[in-house]
Amino acid sequence: MTSRQWATLDGTPFEGRADRFYWLWIIATTTYGVGDVVTTVTLLYFDSSVGEANVLLRAAVAEFGLAGLVGLKLGVFGVCLGLQLAAIGDTDDPVVVYGPPAILAAFGGFTTAFNLRLLLG
Repeated sequence: MTSRQWATLDGTPFEGRADRFYWLWIIATTTYGVGDVVTTVTLLYFDSSVGEANVLLRAAVAEFGLAGLVGLKLGVFGVCLGLQLAAIGDTDDPVVVYGPPAILAAFGGFTTAFNLRLLLG
């Protein structure tokens, strides 16, 4: 498939449904990419009584600081996007295709809410 076909989902069972594709990624970016990152950074750098619970994230932040946190988040985004793009060409199952951004959005929403709860007391 060409890059134009990926952008429009032409030739796939999801042709004409690009709006769902984009909106799921917008929601995932908002919750996981922005909400979770901002609240995590706020907790780690401005509240010394709270530490990172995720061992991998804790190690990345300890070793590379904020760049480690953002790099790890970008890596997860890249893997999920790659899984979704690979699935679009191989299946017509919407759960498989829309699962990666939906999982990121749900996880990001939960962790953002949890972090906000920790911030507010």
